[in-house]
Amino acid sequence: MIKRDRYVNKLIQKQWNGRIKVLTGIRRCGKSTILFDLFFEYLLSQGINRADIITLALDDDLNAEYRDPDQLSKYVRSKCSDPQRKYYVLLDEIQYAVSKEELQNPDKPVRLYSLLNGFLHMKNIDVYVTGSNSKLLSKDVSTEFRGRGDTIHIYPLSFIEHYGASGKDKNDAYDEYAMYGGMPYLLSLNTDEEKYDYLNDLFEEIYFKDIEERYDTRLPGVLRDLTSSLCSSVGSLTNASKIARAVNSTKNAKTDSETISQYLSYLTDSFLFSKADRYDVKGKRYFDYPSKYYCTDIGLRNVRLGLRQMEPTHIMENILYNELKGRDYSVDVGVVELTEKNNEGKRTQKNLEIDFIARKGVKKYYIQSVFNMDDDDDEKQKAELRPLISVDDSFRKIVVSKSYGRSWTDEYGILHIGLLDFLLDENCMDR
Repeated sequence: MIKRDRYVNKLIQKQWNGRIKVLTGIRRCGKSTILFDLFFEYLLSQGINRADIITLALDDDLNAEYRDPDQLSKYVRSKCSDPQRKYYVLLDEIQYAVSKEELQNPDKPVRLYSLLNGFLHMKNIDVYVTGSNSKLLSKDVSTEFRGRGDTIHIYPLSFIEHYGASGKDKNDAYDEYAMYGGMPYLLSLNTDEEKYDYLNDLFEEIYFKDIEERYDTRLPGVLRDLTSSLCSSVGSLTNASKIARAVNSTKNAKTDSETISQYLSYLTDSFLFSKADRYDVKGKRYFDYPSKYYCTDIGLRNVRLGLRQMEPTHIMENILYNELKGRDYSVDVGVVELTEKNNEGKRTQKNLEIDFIARKGVKKYYIQSVFNMDDDDDEKQKAELRPLISVDDSFRKIVVSKSYGRSWTDEYGILHIGLLDFLLDENCMDR
């Protein structure tokens, strides 16, 4: 059993807080294991009676009747009928209790939310649910649960989780992780062929089918082309119009930016991809477009591309983005606008890019991802450091590179950290 203390500790801290605990994340990332195995075992270790832990997996066909919210409500209430006892209610893949009609009609009330709000009035139960679609749960927690819902986003294994369970040294573990990613089941597979087939099957048998069945997508080929395009362009600026033109120029299917925008929302709502918006550091405003998209799991990205386009720079950038998200930072792409004089003395505008602006509470960090920072290449160093040097506020500036050894701080106050040190130490940015 892989230890995932980051998430179990969050659940422990939120016990009996009067809120619905919602675990969201891409399917097969380990939500069910965290809730039904790791947290379940913790409860037993604290002396909770097994009969007082009510579990139900709605993605199991044997429980299909409970996908009807009325039947689900009756079932839970029948199991928690003694007001003198305290019950833990663990519900898995709760999105199965939402109908297609409710999903596709924004004006139609979602009965599931009424059911969960009803549970909040039962003082003898503590409710935990998992879901694999942000449109159904995480985006609606603050409104539908009237401020009484907590979202805990679950990601595939972080590098430190993968490293701890792999039994490899850290360099070999990183090479494996950069190739096949962090879907937990991979650690039980032995061969490259098994790992490749598993990740490929996740796309075809689970992710695409989920989207197509729930949204009745008219152009499944375009959905697949869009997915491949996003995988190919991680770390690159893009928008719906640009993607539509690319799909139309290389594929037989024809599409438009409106369809692409809709399908992008399906892919992000299913947690396959995450969107990073561009933020003007000096103007303190967001740009409407273009944006960047990162794959939630780098192994899924690589296999979708047939293990081609294995550029280590893009892979490292995607891994760093996922690591920051897993540490609960909000992450944007930074833009620094500069005014310069050219050789003729004319003023020109230039935009410099900072790979990531990571925020959490009052903390903010500017981070550059550089796979290989050659100490002998002054021009490259100046180019990579210039966006950070151009930011004149007091927040920490960081360069992460695969080529670094020990960490150090340069004369500009910029912290330089080796990639593996960054991934293995959650507190490294504050040292």
